[in-house]
Amino acid sequence: MINLSGRVALVTGSSRGIGRAIAIRLAEAGCDVVVHYLSSKSGALDTAGAIQAQGRRAAVVKADVSEASDLRRMVRFTEAEFGRLDILVCNAATGGFRPILSNTRRQWSHALRANVGALLHLVRAAEPLLAAADRGKVIALSSLGSHRALKDYGLVGATKAALESAVRQLALELGPRGIDFNILLAGLVETASTRNLPGAENLFRSVEQQSLSGRALTANDVANGALFLSSPLSDMVQGQTLILDGGLSIRG
Repeated sequence: MINLSGRVALVTGSSRGIGRAIAIRLAEAGCDVVVHYLSSKSGALDTAGAIQAQGRRAAVVKADVSEASDLRRMVRFTEAEFGRLDILVCNAATGGFRPILSNTRRQWSHALRANVGALLHLVRAAEPLLAAADRGKVIALSSLGSHRALKDYGLVGATKAALESAVRQLALELGPRGIDFNILLAGLVETASTRNLPGAENLFRSVEQQSLSGRALTANDVANGALFLSSPLSDMVQGQTLILDGGLSIRG
């Protein structure tokens, strides 16, 4: 069993969906967790309650991940509450679903700040804490749209591709400081966000039928991948992309 007792994790976008599942799974392994939210305080408090039910400590913080000052404040909050940060999971993302040329300059700017800039600002602020940890871990959540063309997914897909490139560069430059940077690329999981995808119902059905695992991917499956990348079992995994999609992507 993976034991992360004594470690502290910050999971962005953890008031619901995949982020919530990751936060709870890390708590089950022994982590204290900082739960981040932007609009759903009730969801964040619910996640915190689930963490505390595991006998772990939880703290809730509101922040706009597209704003550098909010990100710095979130790291300071984590240090003030727990005195350390061992695991950083960048899960929060934005963008919306529309044809790529329909996105305005403002929408591109916001998505780049939230989906790519957030990782860079968080790492810049948290680098001393992560380097002081017994092998700091940084995990960024990506999706199949980072290297596949999907209907109305151009904005999110392009920024996820940039995110993956940034993670590899961080691994090269900061890995020698004792921090592991990796990407968890998850297949389609039914969440409040993905239900807004064009043709979502048919898409979910198709993905489940094509899964080589015989069932649909769940948020808990993704959380298991995050747990592995947060643990000492992944200490020699650096700058890599772990694809977790039930084998869907090998179909071409």
